[in-house]
Amino acid sequence: MSPRAGQSGHPPRTLAFVESPVQLLNVLEWTHLRGLRGTDPDPLPSVPAQVRRTVVGDPPPAGPELTVVVLAPTDPMTRGQLRRMADLTRDEGHRVRWEEARGGTTAPFSTIGGLAGVLRRADRVVMGDPFSRYVQLLLTITRAQDLVVVDDGTATMEFVAQLARGERLVRWHRKGGRPGPRDLLFAPVSSSARRRLTPNDRRRVEVFSSMPVTETPQGVTVTTNDFSWTRSRFGPPRITKGADMVGTSLVETGVVDGERYLEAVRNLAKTHGAKRYFAHRRESAEKLHRLAAETGLEIVRPDLPLELIARRGPIGRTVLSFPSTVVHTLPLALVGTGVRVAVCDIDPTWLTETASPRAQGFLSGVTGTARDVHRLETVRLA
Repeated sequence: MSPRAGQSGHPPRTLAFVESPVQLLNVLEWTHLRGLRGTDPDPLPSVPAQVRRTVVGDPPPAGPELTVVVLAPTDPMTRGQLRRMADLTRDEGHRVRWEEARGGTTAPFSTIGGLAGVLRRADRVVMGDPFSRYVQLLLTITRAQDLVVVDDGTATMEFVAQLARGERLVRWHRKGGRPGPRDLLFAPVSSSARRRLTPNDRRRVEVFSSMPVTETPQGVTVTTNDFSWTRSRFGPPRITKGADMVGTSLVETGVVDGERYLEAVRNLAKTHGAKRYFAHRRESAEKLHRLAAETGLEIVRPDLPLELIARRGPIGRTVLSFPSTVVHTLPLALVGTGVRVAVCDIDPTWLTETASPRAQGFLSGVTGTARDVHRLETVRLA
């Protein structure tokens, strides 16, 4: 407990900021490990088919120690998954505050202005994406003495490494290019956020992650996320014959060539007998339509993070993936089920001309540091 919380005699007031379903899942994992009190949680043997909605303006549950602020994106798939995760969060007894943070040119100003008061009163701030400009702006307001970064997938590995080396905070797939005008304009805020995420005598910083952390910044506490909340609430799943495949947004982020990716998926599906393709929430509809037409795979658009979908089942006995967060998280969520996670490396010839110079090394590191996965030979394309 922070000194400020102890002096005031109240439990630590924790404010969490999330922008993706996975971030919110990992906030729930962190609160489960820390034992943060909500109202009485409901048992969750399965996710209800109908999503229960909470009307805006309803009074918050009595006595929750955690308020989750959803800085809502505009992407429909991400919004849908976030709403489902928000309902699970409410079922755990925590308060959820949904902010249309990108709902027009004035939305950022009204969002930040509306959050300033509660942010200044928070004893602890939890964030899912320290690279987010929104989060970095909010960090300039907070007086919290405890800062927690929960997993945002493979980006967490890069964040910890950059913090340890004192580098500017920039996402791995953008590193290597020249900063644009907006980057230069935002540089003072980013530098301030990096300083606030550096622990000192008055401020503690924790990283809660299932990803391998090879460079630990001085003074930062690293806590392992083993998906104990997920395993306690869901499953074990029914295991089906054959294989399922996990999609990636590497094409959408400009790292991998679209035609090469399509051919690699086709070859993997044929070799391993995959039937279903679990789409990443950022994969384009056009790309998914082509995959379905040219590979025969059933395209599944999950309404929850894949860790929950897989744990709930049914799931294939083998799950095929390219380098991504799930090669680290799925073995933890599915421990003891007998499901095998197999990963196929990205061949350097698949990369686009505009891909970051660090892309190949970073993706190889994602695969090479994964535990309890089976490595496949890289698909050789004609």
